[in-house]
Amino acid sequence: MRTVILNQKKERDELTARPYLTRRNSQDTEILLRNHLIKLITGPRRVGKSTQALLMLRNKNFAYLNFDSQQLLDNWDANLVMRTLDDVYPGYEYLLLDEVQNLPDWDLWVSELYRMGKNMVITGSNAKMLSSEMVTVLTGKYFQVEMLPFSLEEFFDWNKLELHGLREENKTDASVLIDDYLRNGGYPEVVASRQLTRSYLDILFDSIVWKDVAKRHNVRNITDLNDLALYLVSNFCNPLSANELTEELGFSSVNTTKKYLDYLHEPYLFYYLPRYNNKLQLMKKAPRKVYVVDNGFVEAKAFSLSDNLGRLLENQVFVELIRRGYNTDKTIFYYRSRNDKEVDFVLRNGTHITRLVQVCYDLGSPKTEKREVDALLECAGELNCDNLLIVTNAEQRTIEKNGYRIDVVPISMF
Repeated sequence: MRTVILNQKKERDELTARPYLTRRNSQDTEILLRNHLIKLITGPRRVGKSTQALLMLRNKNFAYLNFDSQQLLDNWDANLVMRTLDDVYPGYEYLLLDEVQNLPDWDLWVSELYRMGKNMVITGSNAKMLSSEMVTVLTGKYFQVEMLPFSLEEFFDWNKLELHGLREENKTDASVLIDDYLRNGGYPEVVASRQLTRSYLDILFDSIVWKDVAKRHNVRNITDLNDLALYLVSNFCNPLSANELTEELGFSSVNTTKKYLDYLHEPYLFYYLPRYNNKLQLMKKAPRKVYVVDNGFVEAKAFSLSDNLGRLLENQVFVELIRRGYNTDKTIFYYRSRNDKEVDFVLRNGTHITRLVQVCYDLGSPKTEKREVDALLECAGELNCDNLLIVTNAEQRTIEKNGYRIDVVPISMF
């Protein structure tokens, strides 16, 4: 065990010595660290959770355990581990537990450490950490920081351009970057090596499905699970129901399909957006729209050969809304009017609908503009909301119609 922890200390020291892009974050790191609540950093694999934790703790006296190590898990002895940490990191103030969800009954052990007064930073790649373990054993003991792939603004930071303060001579470069981000996404590992995007994300997608889902849940029919994942990434932004998926893919039961859908959400791979309805039962029965955590997975895995720029932009807007704290259980939905016209996103605060957001890559065609605007206005009337927005790839203007004002903004200003 001492050898394992010493090797991880070398890994820690090497990682903290590297230069990193500082992610945009509204949280004050020093205030977070002074608070003895557990700092839980969650999000998909390979988005920089470990890096964020290391940056929080750089220049601090902290101990480090990486639970992506099979050697650590195979030789696990909690008492021995704590004694060894005291020896290897004398007088440490903070404890970083990386990918801790890989440890069986991790929540009980972390709860015990919390009672002992350990100041912990934890990373995890599984949404279930919040829906079950954290909510039960560790209720009231943690503060969550959720991380996602680079935002468009962070992607511009990486490329040393200011998204919201572009000079005229940089606008062509900016347009190229926006298109690049739309198609290839923002995974940190590939923003500097775009030629690796497809192969890297292809492998990462498979790793999430096989390791974070199939292995964690002991899925026996891995072929069905993989077929569902590929179907979802190929049909992103479309409304889907478990019944339809079961029939389309020839699965054994609707319950199996529902179970697999939940499994694929846990590692933050897919999100499911409910259709807004004042009646909860009707909302639960309606098809949900599926979104993928990063557009790059579409390029890497989808079997569609068309560009789908409109859906890519819609997916990008959805992920940005999640990044801003909107929640598919309470505060963000899609909506269809009584005449079956659709608005992409309904944003809600409590019981009050605060904004309707429509996404359209290009409003240049009068026919397209009429379709999108009419749908937005009909939904606005039914939902009694006059804060209306259309997000496009590059257009900025205002549309006034039927007493409503609609702001049209490019994705760079969203």
